[in-house]
Amino acid sequence: MIYDINDSPSVKEIIIFSIQQILAIVTATIAVPLVVGNGLTASAALFGAGAGTLVYCVFSKFKSPVIVSSNFSFLKSMLVAFAGGVSMSAGMAGLIIGAFFTTVIYAILSFTVKKTGVDFIKKLMPPVVIGPTVAIIGLSLSVNAIRNISLSNVSLSYSKTAIACGLVTMFVTMLCSIYGKKGFNLIPFLIGLLAGFTVALVFSLIGTYCNIDFLQIMNISLFKERLFKNGISISTFFSVPDFIFINALKGIKEIKIEYVIAIFVAYVPVSLVGFAEHIADHQNLSNIIGHDLLTDPGLDKTLMGDGVGSFVGAFFGGCPNTTYGESIACVALTQNASIITILVSSIGCMILSFCTPIMVFFEAIPSCVVGGICIILFGFIGASGFKMIQNVSLDDNRNLFVVSVILICGIGGLKLDFGKVVITDIAMALILGIITNVILHKKNK
Repeated sequence: MIYDINDSPSVKEIIIFSIQQILAIVTATIAVPLVVGNGLTASAALFGAGAGTLVYCVFSKFKSPVIVSSNFSFLKSMLVAFAGGVSMSAGMAGLIIGAFFTTVIYAILSFTVKKTGVDFIKKLMPPVVIGPTVAIIGLSLSVNAIRNISLSNVSLSYSKTAIACGLVTMFVTMLCSIYGKKGFNLIPFLIGLLAGFTVALVFSLIGTYCNIDFLQIMNISLFKERLFKNGISISTFFSVPDFIFINALKGIKEIKIEYVIAIFVAYVPVSLVGFAEHIADHQNLSNIIGHDLLTDPGLDKTLMGDGVGSFVGAFFGGCPNTTYGESIACVALTQNASIITILVSSIGCMILSFCTPIMVFFEAIPSCVVGGICIILFGFIGASGFKMIQNVSLDDNRNLFVVSVILICGIGGLKLDFGKVVITDIAMALILGIITNVILHKKNK
């Protein structure tokens, strides 16, 4: 690390690092409400991510440099909340109830870890288990990265022009990281994204005004439609996000016990999956920054921060939060673990959620540009997982069996579906890896 957890970069560096962190997580953050719909907004989700991150930092004693934001694992749970609600307001109330159940589960797990100690967790999930699990988190996201880099935002179909813009983004990012001078090597992600965005904008402008369809990969009319549709006013520059708790209060009277039970069934299993991913993420981050977060500040504290942060995120934006692999990868890429950067990033998310032009800009970033960045970010996650097992002997068949089971089940997408309860591929891979490791390592050599 160039900057460790307690180090303080210069003001200029803090701003640049924070912009990178925000750009790293913003697309996934706003994607969840866009997918779920039903009145959820990108700006409210971004505010929830910032507020949730502040809560997480407080609980983790300002020792864990990662942003928490919209959790994709809860997508189906959130859709269940709206499907079972008698109205949109009731559905929004259901989102908050579900997030409350998540917080309770995390609190129980936190208390259990505090009583039993983290050594039990480390024995249950040693590097031979956690390493390949972290790797498949990155590898399983590779499909998303390739889909993003291949699609035009206008036609929503395969586009060679989109791939070209994504590759420009990817290569500029790598070149800046390796050959950049005068601080450019510290902001490769930001430069790469701006380069890709500029190329995509130029192609789209030419395509629009010359009527060349294959060059139109981003909707350049979005700015006019969102910013100047009703003329220039204060709302053109600033607007209050549509926080869901406002509408949720109207739907509380419509809540029935059957609906609460359905929410419980939809959210609790995913919360347990989140627990496994929480451990994997913090093992990964610990490995990157060279500081064991599971013991200092402690897994119990990071769990509570994640749980309460999820409730805060859902209270404002509807989405439970989770630690972001993109944020962890950004720490690895920039070699900056300063907690000040995370704090400024979280405050920045909250402020930017009120800024209409900025939110429109975020929404206008082409998916192909994001895909070019994600190839690197998701690759960093996968590589960091493999790095965790570099000292594990794969000449020992017991270790080889554990790694093999996790990688194939995770990458292959093995899931178990019990009605509304779904055990995801990553959770299945981790569970089977733990069982395999316990069975084969029951006796010492």
